[in-house]
Amino acid sequence: MRHFGQIAPEVRKRLFHQEPCAFSADSPARLLSAALGATLYSPATRPSLADDVLKQGARGVVSMVLCLEDSIDDADVPVGEANLVRQLNDLAKRSDADVPLLFVRVRTPEQVPDLVRRLGPAVRLLSGFVLPKFTEERGVPFLEALSAAEAASGRRLFAMPVLESPDLLYRESRVQTLEGIFRAVDKYRDRVLALRLGVTDFCSSYGLRRGPDMTAYDVQIVASVIADVVNMLARADGTGFTVTGPVWEYFRVPERMFKPQLRQSPFLEGQAVGLRQKLIEHSMDGLLREISLDRANGLLGKTCIHPSHVLPVHALSVVSHEEFSDAQDILRPERCGGGVMRSAYTNKMNEVKPHRAWAERTLLRAEIFGVANEDIGFVELLAAGLSD
Repeated sequence: MRHFGQIAPEVRKRLFHQEPCAFSADSPARLLSAALGATLYSPATRPSLADDVLKQGARGVVSMVLCLEDSIDDADVPVGEANLVRQLNDLAKRSDADVPLLFVRVRTPEQVPDLVRRLGPAVRLLSGFVLPKFTEERGVPFLEALSAAEAASGRRLFAMPVLESPDLLYRESRVQTLEGIFRAVDKYRDRVLALRLGVTDFCSSYGLRRGPDMTAYDVQIVASVIADVVNMLARADGTGFTVTGPVWEYFRVPERMFKPQLRQSPFLEGQAVGLRQKLIEHSMDGLLREISLDRANGLLGKTCIHPSHVLPVHALSVVSHEEFSDAQDILRPERCGGGVMRSAYTNKMNEVKPHRAWAERTLLRAEIFGVANEDIGFVELLAAGLSD
């Protein structure tokens, strides 16, 4: 699979200076953690789950979570498990199926080995499990169960812990909770693909819900948690993990209080005025702003609950030609001793040592999501994806 693989090759050639690379579920963890992109959640109870997975994969989704936790009623868990096993076995029989990276969100540690056992050979379709309400105390049994299931099945299985516990939110317990989480995931570092943020649960602890005109970063209690999670768990010194962006809850808003947050000029230049209006009607301007803030705050990828959110996440993950040029200049071997230079675009300073970690992350993102041609922006990438 590859990002933007659903777009015709001749269109990709027009859009990209460097096309996104191909990868598979067996690719190195470092590559997969960056490649998750927009991870689409789906209730495991859906009767057409196998067909849904294939349909979304054909539309450009590269990672999905089949959920047995908050997205389904407590009473429906046994039905959801049975449906999940049945649908994945059906999917496994389709030899030509192009399947995204698939993860199962469970409720208890016991579900992990049980589902792996029940899946049998179809476990080859699974890339891992999403672990809810993760803390050191709750999380270690999940990670132990995952390791045991991996050993029993012979299949590499990753964990994606969800950070959503109230202990992480409350000031008096936050640092201690983060220290415990780090101990747990550090011990199982080879199995932890990414950490996910459960912002909806954060808001629920205070009876809050951000509106379509607000991002997670406008809710100060949430923004403070994101900052501390990045501070302690996403450092660029080799100890950090990939942390993904929070879910965007809206896909159509009938009434607005504030002006749209999308400038007109990029859409006029790209002859895509209609696209701008469509994005505004579906509250995508708020999503686009939040994706930009995710990246500015050190997050990569995003939890998504609606297929329409996938393309904006991927379009804004593509590395611009200017970013690519800067990153390459900073990482030139002859500049390993440091120094300062004017960028090739002559609009900024590139300082070799302070910008090195940024440049390394940028080139990894460039490998996964590609590098746009010099005259291509997110508007053209969005338009090409929507017209496919």
